Amino acid sequence: MAYTLSLLNRQGIPALLQGVETRGQWLEKRDSVRRAWLSYIGELPPRVPVNVRVRSESKEPGHTRHHIEYDTVYGDTITAYLLIPDGAETSGAASKQIPAILALHPTQEMGKDNIATPQGKKNRMYALELVQRGYVVLAPDALTAGERIEPGGAAFHSGLFYERHPEWSTVAKNITDHMQSVDVLCSLDVVNPHAVGAIGHSFGGYNSYFLAGMDDRIKAVVSSCGFSPFTGDPHPEHWGYRSYPYTHIPKMSADLQQDRIPFEFHEIAALCAPVPFFNYAGQADHIFPHWKSVAEGMLEVSGLYGWLGEEDRFKFYMSAGGHDFPGEIRELAYSFLDRWLIHAIKEETGR
Repeated sequence: MAYTLSLLNRQGIPALLQGVETRGQWLEKRDSVRRAWLSYIGELPPRVPVNVRVRSESKEPGHTRHHIEYDTVYGDTITAYLLIPDGAETSGAASKQIPAILALHPTQEMGKDNIATPQGKKNRMYALELVQRGYVVLAPDALTAGERIEPGGAAFHSGLFYERHPEWSTVAKNITDHMQSVDVLCSLDVVNPHAVGAIGHSFGGYNSYFLAGMDDRIKAVVSSCGFSPFTGDPHPEHWGYRSYPYTHIPKMSADLQQDRIPFEFHEIAALCAPVPFFNYAGQADHIFPHWKSVAEGMLEVSGLYGWLGEEDRFKFYMSAGGHDFPGEIRELAYSFLDRWLIHAIKEETGR
């Protein structure tokens, strides 16, 4: 499954369904992609039992914000905001019909505060907007952001992590932490554990679909400006080792130096199928400027969903905009989440 990157840069994204004619063959390829992915990012260790501590609570317009922390693997702790919409704890506790969202922040020093508080950046407060739509929302700090910046360290500086875990990756660490966060959501009396989604922009965008491809409890996923294939990328090395600030997959560097990639990211995105999947990208994105390759990759994933008979579960939008999550796109994304986490559940249960 390995590819020569310079060849892809000339010929385009590899066909996702090449040589695949049956469901069984697709499942074999899917397993092969998953194995390759884990061989580069590292394994996902067994998670620890849910152990949540509430630091503080504050009443906000339309919801209560709980400042919490909870355990994750290897003795680490995740800090987060848990946003509970008004009335949820009385109206939903018995029936468990409140859908939930894991909201993942972009590359921003504020971490969770950037998406879950009014102090967040414009077009980034999707956690706050989703609780106002009636979702229970968990917005954690990713490793190296917010309250999880190492003492004496800098935001998104992963060096200390690799000193402790030289054979692992921040990608696998984040997936593990996010799975631990889903454990927390599913443990709540007010949450319907069969109606959990994930959303993110940029760093949070690809972490959202990375999670959805590995955790089948995610029933819908939204990624804004988070899909970035190697093909056509002027700086594919950003996925490999960097002395500063942030290293995603150290093992990738040796391959890139030899003009080789072990997988393409539309194959990683395809691990989500047939989970409902919403993607957005901008042609003027200065972080991921290779919009033609982005579109080609998304077209391949769309074709997979269609081949599986689930074409209505995949949506891809592209605008002439930049590296942003504009209001009209967020509204489309929220409606998509409503369709698959609220209306679909009602259709299944008849309630």
